[in-house]
Amino acid sequence: QVIAVSTPEQRSRLLDEAHRVERRTDGLILIDIIVTDEQAASLQRRRVELATVGTRLAGHPSVAIDDENVGRVAAEHLLELGHECIALIGGIADGPMSFDAPVARRRGFETTLREHGVPLASGRFANGNFSVGGGYEAMSTLMRAPDAPTAVFAMSDEMAFGALMRLDELDLQPGVDVSIMGVDDHEFAQVVALTTIAQPVADHGSAAARMLIETMARRNHEAASGTTEHPSVGELHPNVDLVVRSTTGAPRADD
Repeated sequence: QVIAVSTPEQRSRLLDEAHRVERRTDGLILIDIIVTDEQAASLQRRRVELATVGTRLAGHPSVAIDDENVGRVAAEHLLELGHECIALIGGIADGPMSFDAPVARRRGFETTLREHGVPLASGRFANGNFSVGGGYEAMSTLMRAPDAPTAVFAMSDEMAFGALMRLDELDLQPGVDVSIMGVDDHEFAQVVALTTIAQPVADHGSAAARMLIETMARRNHEAASGTTEHPSVGELHPNVDLVVRSTTGAPRADD
């Protein structure tokens, strides 16, 4: 049996009760979940194999995008449209994505802006906690500034949805008055015509499952043959695609 784990609650239930995992589970696929080295070692002692999606765990199969490149792609898109007053909505240290992705996305975004002579100005970053409500509050904060941004990159579609809600309340048109873009290509993104950076989540899960099954097959072969192999652990870095819709556009001539 292989189980996919995608929430902190599932992680606690399965990883902190390892004796239950041992009896029922051969493998775990961890989706955007941080696991300590101690937890991973405990599961391995119980012959439970691990694979990760969205994070990396040393010595185990993993599937993850290049999050720094995500930030670069976002910055390049907004710069190519002609924006210079650009803001960023990101996560917080104790949020649901409290791992490397937010840091890498911000690093790629800021580095690219700086390379083009448009550094992220003080006051143009707001925490959105990777939620719709957080995106709404972050956008409210950004738009209260005297020099409100003409373009905003939200590190997730959920935060971008919240930002779009706030623009609607302010009677501002996305892609005309203020450009908004997100990450993921959530199924609702097409409905609201959100420009986003798509990652094929279903493909990520399939690749992780395939590598995990291969790992378990090797383990069973070793147990049956009495030999030990040391194959390289698979790690894939799928590409992402910029999907341009109507929530991004050139800044207004009077901006």
